[in-house]
Amino acid sequence: MLSIRKLKKSYGGRILFEGADLQINYGERVALVGPNGAGKSTIFRIILGDEEADKGTVERDEWTLTGFLPQESEDVGDYTVLEIATGRAGMLQTLETTLKSLEDAGTVEVPQYYEAQAKFDALNDPKVEAKAKEMLRGLGYEEDRFDRPAKEMSGGWIMRAHLARLLVIEPDLLMLDEPTNHLDLMSLLWFQDYLKNYSGAILMISHDRQFMDELVESVHDIDERKLLAYTGNYSDYLKQRHENYERQNQAYKNQQKQIKELQEFANKFRNVSSKASQAQSKLKEIDRIEKIEKPMAPKKPFRFQIPEPPRGGQKALALNNIDFAYGDNKVYEGLDFEIERGERTVLVGPNGSGKSTLIKLLAGELTPQQGEYKPGHNAKIGYFSQHRAASLNPNNSVLSEVLEAAPTLREDEARGILGSFMFRKEEVYKMTKVLSGGEKSRLNLVKFLVDPPNILLMDEPTTHLDILTVESLIIALANYQGTLVFISHDVHFIKELATDVIHVANGNAKRYHGDWTYFIEKSGAGDERAALTAD
Repeated sequence: MLSIRKLKKSYGGRILFEGADLQINYGERVALVGPNGAGKSTIFRIILGDEEADKGTVERDEWTLTGFLPQESEDVGDYTVLEIATGRAGMLQTLETTLKSLEDAGTVEVPQYYEAQAKFDALNDPKVEAKAKEMLRGLGYEEDRFDRPAKEMSGGWIMRAHLARLLVIEPDLLMLDEPTNHLDLMSLLWFQDYLKNYSGAILMISHDRQFMDELVESVHDIDERKLLAYTGNYSDYLKQRHENYERQNQAYKNQQKQIKELQEFANKFRNVSSKASQAQSKLKEIDRIEKIEKPMAPKKPFRFQIPEPPRGGQKALALNNIDFAYGDNKVYEGLDFEIERGERTVLVGPNGSGKSTLIKLLAGELTPQQGEYKPGHNAKIGYFSQHRAASLNPNNSVLSEVLEAAPTLREDEARGILGSFMFRKEEVYKMTKVLSGGEKSRLNLVKFLVDPPNILLMDEPTTHLDILTVESLIIALANYQGTLVFISHDVHFIKELATDVIHVANGNAKRYHGDWTYFIEKSGAGDERAALTAD
């Protein structure tokens, strides 16, 4: 289906990768991993023909239909969500133009024509609208939002509409660049289940460890300018990578010991007439040895100890007899809710059940129509939301923003923490007003960690973080001495941190005094998606 041979790519003298090989056969599920900037998205662009390699070849079966989901969505104009999902938002017209152009040029026996025709036929299928609606529902859309202008939606919801269109087309090769970034837990689990039964091949870039563990059969890692292949899922890859490093490092040490012994013999006896020829022989032996390079140790999570926050009361936070509604839409009525000091609680439930509303009520960001909001003794509450860009001083640098948040922090300490959250070298001097949405989210996360509250409320904290940074955050939060309440679509993150699960549905918040596995078992639903939608 897809064959990459001896690929090389460099930018400004820096080689991203060389001699890279990758073979994807029909129906295979492959993950492309590596640190930010290693060249994962560059390989995608080369496969798609949007960028040229310095050397090497990319061959694709001419009948292979390829579909690509980028990280950033395109302009949606005045089209509705359903028009995007069905291709009526300009895509059908573009395909029709492409087909006519190729027909007029007499070049219909080319892969571009086959691909355009296949996509055009898929979007012209009489059942396309029913199929698009099915995909949109799976990805979390309510029926009453299908005909709304997409421009009224957030970027995450627009991406879901584009993803729905991609699934409607059903490409032979599905290329996904960070597909889970904008999904909540329910839609992620639906998407994961859908892909398990997908007939085509999948090539993905993802920072979601659990998602890859559930789906992929092989992992290709861009490491030290090489593309290294591993069999199995992401956890298998981590184990194999560690074993390979230990084996290579031992071989390197053994060889260095051998060379040292040979060199010592030569140094000792080179001036001894009876041993001089042997000494010379040892030196020649050293020259004949094919030298093993010292392997680079796999990067590990950054270990950062969150400072101990001020001690709060045993009852950290409570909501008593709360009524809350958005206009006529009642979300909670007579809600009682309490969090104890030291708990690490995840809020889960179906789409639109009120999880984000509940965390905003706990943060004091929303005022209930009735009831009592009761922070505990000495409560210092911090609320981390996806939309905290406005809290940054646009005239501050990244480094200044952190140092202002924690005046006792040394500059080298601040730079070390920022580096672990992908602000490296000169990037710490960037002004916050020029940061991307993801960069602003990461910077706010650092500010929370260096000056922590004793009650930390977090809504999707892992979005825009790579796997190593997520692991670093897990380590930090696992040792955090305060109280944590969070919402996350990252099942690995939930499994590693949550000691309590609160299932939010139909205006109720039911507590399970146990971790994620305990919640699934006690719900009696049988699987994760069913547990989340249960009453």
